[in-house]
Amino acid sequence: MKCRPENLTLRQKTADQYIASVAISIDLGDRVVLVTGGTRGIGAAIARRFADAGATIAICARTPPDALPDGWSFHEADLRDADTARAMVDAVADRHGRLDVLVNNAGGSPPAVTHTASPRFTERITALNLLSAMFTSQAAHPHLMSTPVQEAGGGVIVNISSVAALRPGPTVAAYAAAKAGLLSFTTTVGQEWAPGIRVNSVTAGMVRTAESAAHYGDDASAARIAAGIPMGRMADPGDIADACVFLASPLASYITGANLVVHGGGDRPPFLDDGST
Repeated sequence: MKCRPENLTLRQKTADQYIASVAISIDLGDRVVLVTGGTRGIGAAIARRFADAGATIAICARTPPDALPDGWSFHEADLRDADTARAMVDAVADRHGRLDVLVNNAGGSPPAVTHTASPRFTERITALNLLSAMFTSQAAHPHLMSTPVQEAGGGVIVNISSVAALRPGPTVAAYAAAKAGLLSFTTTVGQEWAPGIRVNSVTAGMVRTAESAAHYGDDASAARIAAGIPMGRMADPGDIADACVFLASPLASYITGANLVVHGGGDRPPFLDDGST
């Protein structure tokens, strides 16, 4: 049975009225948030979104940013080293007096043909995308379990994964395997550290950033890819950031060990375009 146009219009009006009547704002003004890899791309967007919600922001990376917004702190660190990760997390807590939210965003990988990738490359990509998040989470645990944080509703960890963890990822085998491991880590500590610390993942689909051309090609190629996504576009970094803020907010107070997939509906099945339907 098909919906009449007037019914669709009525449904839309009802939805708009409902949304207007239940508008919700997220205030994280008493939270300190650490975003790893927060100097550019998705990480920078995540940090800005938390700042928009009133949070105090700390970011870390291996290279300092050109500029830093007022009130933010930057901490230089290579998180593939466990001792460095712990020292960085402790420095954030010392600087700001506490740590409420950790977003493990640091990661990435250039394309590499799997059978010729060197052992050193594989080790470093795995360490960057899996071990760094594990090391940083372990270092954050005592701070997230501190009395002030627990009295404010508990600590939060959000791990940034990738759809490569859920489907084949040619030329990013080590990255995909590491991100799949990160999802397993999320579900495990999401149980083990509850209820004091909620741990969840945001699995990002294809995201347009300044660095994404290495994977998606030029604008014409990116447009063809976007046309195959049910939502009709690639994600903006802000789409991933919004999911992180939600999971860190009281709106997600009963969510832990979960994976929120933000991919615009996923890959469109080829048979839908072969003329057989």
